[in-house]
Amino acid sequence: MRIIVLALLNVILLTSCLRENNPEMIDKTLRHTLSSAKIEVLKPEVSKNAKIVKLGQKLMFDKILSGRKDISCATCHNPMLHTGDGISLSIGVGGKGFGASRVLGKGRNYNSRNAIDIFNRGISEFTTFNWDGSIYKTEKGLETPASDKLPPGLIGPLAAQHLFELASRQSMRGYVNDIRAVDGTPNELAGIEDVDFQKIWRSYMARLIGEPPGKGGIPEYMELFKAAYPDISIDKLGIQHLVNALAAWEISTWTYSRSPFDLYIEGDNDALNRSQKRGALVFYGKAKCYECHKGSIMSDMDYHNIAEPQVGPGVGNESPIDLGRGRITKKSEDNFKFRTPPLRNVTLTGPWMHSGSYTTLIGVVKHHLDPVNSLKNYDPNQLDPRLRDMVRKEEVIQAGVLKNVDSTLSAPISLSDQELSDLMNFLDSLTDPDALDQNNQVPDKVPSGLPVYD
Repeated sequence: MRIIVLALLNVILLTSCLRENNPEMIDKTLRHTLSSAKIEVLKPEVSKNAKIVKLGQKLMFDKILSGRKDISCATCHNPMLHTGDGISLSIGVGGKGFGASRVLGKGRNYNSRNAIDIFNRGISEFTTFNWDGSIYKTEKGLETPASDKLPPGLIGPLAAQHLFELASRQSMRGYVNDIRAVDGTPNELAGIEDVDFQKIWRSYMARLIGEPPGKGGIPEYMELFKAAYPDISIDKLGIQHLVNALAAWEISTWTYSRSPFDLYIEGDNDALNRSQKRGALVFYGKAKCYECHKGSIMSDMDYHNIAEPQVGPGVGNESPIDLGRGRITKKSEDNFKFRTPPLRNVTLTGPWMHSGSYTTLIGVVKHHLDPVNSLKNYDPNQLDPRLRDMVRKEEVIQAGVLKNVDSTLSAPISLSDQELSDLMNFLDSLTDPDALDQNNQVPDKVPSGLPVYD
């Protein structure tokens, strides 16, 4: 009810502001709106341990953290591509190249989903990870696919998320027939049972610091771990120390809180231009964006079916479709629901949606305004030609998607050309200038000696 009242008040006040062309009234209205919506300055939690961060940077770009030694975390979360990979669906193990030029390996398929950006993951509001929420933080702790078998001492859900990317055959570990790595050495990770997370994680650590620890590892990594964790003997180091370092680097490097919108929240009325202010009032009012994109990170950390197009190979036994949250909860009412993506730096993070189905941000916005008709009339030609035949336009699939579309999007929303333009300009104000150029984050080399990019 409070959201409805807020939206109606915004429409009335905004109409008055525009009619009178009164900048002071627009600021007054917008600040009242942001206060009512409880929008506050971002409060980053950045690691102060430079040696742990340094270890994390090396690990991020080192292909030693994949079964075949042919892919790193940064292949799909590339700083030069704003922490994503710039393609609709990621290409995992067996692929070559990066970004738009990356190609599938022989006999391989695309990953099931779009690579999520990693901006501002150290903000405490981030409690849910992955499109389907398979990893999330509760008051009691972390919920993950490993249940009660998580290693101790994880610094949070971002670190936990890395555990399962490392264990994923498609993303990092490789398949049973991948018996050898690209350098001719065995892929000892491929033969491990999928549910034996502990053995998978121990095997990764063995590559870095040897087995037993300290025997046959990579000398530079042993030194980096020793420097990062001087109070922990090498035989006590575990996968938690590896993923904590990865998370520390990502949080320290990819936390941005100085966008024009941030500066406006802090009190600088000149940080936003008039169009962006009007667009903010459309966002928090007529367009109803705020109903899901809540809080300072602009996500309610919840799941919604917004009639997204189904693109790609699908997931698990449900292939070629992706049930999203329903695959985790096993509840039909959760089918085709996906987590609300945060909007910080959203102009940089395309392609958008869980399957990268939209290649322009304005296309995403227009979809939200009329999702039912947008799904029915989706144009696959915006996709990479290799993906166009993987759009699931079958009537039975679309009917399933449309069965439980979120009630907040049940009726089309009509925006004028000016309102749409203002809304797009507001979304642009969420981009931190420091996020535009991240090329200096890539190390020249990594301890394994494997190429950083090929």
